[in-house]
Amino acid sequence: MFSNYLIGLREGLEASLVVCILIAYLVKTDRRDALKPIWAGIAVAIALAFGFGCALEFGSQELTFQAQEALGGSLSILAVGLVTWMVFWMRRTARHLKSELHGRLDAALAMGTGALVATAFLAVGREGLETALFVWASVHAASDGTPRPLLGVALGLLTAVLLGWLFYRGALRINLAKFFTWTGGMLVVVAAGVLAYGFHDLQEADFLPGLTDKAFDISGTIPPDSWYGTLLKGVFNFQPDPTTLQVAVWLLYLIPTLALFLAPTRTPTPTPVRDKV
Repeated sequence: MFSNYLIGLREGLEASLVVCILIAYLVKTDRRDALKPIWAGIAVAIALAFGFGCALEFGSQELTFQAQEALGGSLSILAVGLVTWMVFWMRRTARHLKSELHGRLDAALAMGTGALVATAFLAVGREGLETALFVWASVHAASDGTPRPLLGVALGLLTAVLLGWLFYRGALRINLAKFFTWTGGMLVVVAAGVLAYGFHDLQEADFLPGLTDKAFDISGTIPPDSWYGTLLKGVFNFQPDPTTLQVAVWLLYLIPTLALFLAPTRTPTPTPVRDKV
């Protein structure tokens, strides 16, 4: 449940910040007449993300078991790729996000209502589609037959909306750089589990070999139906009897990705100018 809460919080807060920046800029520049197109674009983006999530969930139920596993594995790998790109993109461009959105909004204001709707839709829609895909993949990986994964996502999104509103009102100030670094690092750990489970799905679909080649089996020590087994499954997508391929994929993704993400960013050193003699 915690991993899904983290996904909802992280992705939802990014979308909330985008909305806050757009609305605050329009209010500050006395362009309240442009708020309705912005809200319309945001509503369309949310509806599209919700519809995409429903299509993934209900569409996959009509498939055979092998096709479901193949689809689930493929989409899990795609979701991990998108979320990895997202956390690195946010790490690199977070400090310039406000000025970038202001520039797009100025251009849209000059073009008219349709451009405003499109600007809001594109700004929020990308986050929404990424969230829907990654949430579906994570819930699919951590499915335990209960609504807890979806409840975690819903609580994360509600928390993100509340934080966004507090930011807009000026009632809350936190170090966003540190926040996105910590949550991004935890999201990489979650993504590693989703990726490993995605490869396991492809093994169950007979797309990849090695389904019976277990790296280890500690089901007797950590039963999957125990409270701590359920906790590890919900937070890290932990499996007590993973295949060798799952463990290899988990390590090959997690170690270099986390090292690159947490590595300090280098600022270019200015070249000293020598006086000409």
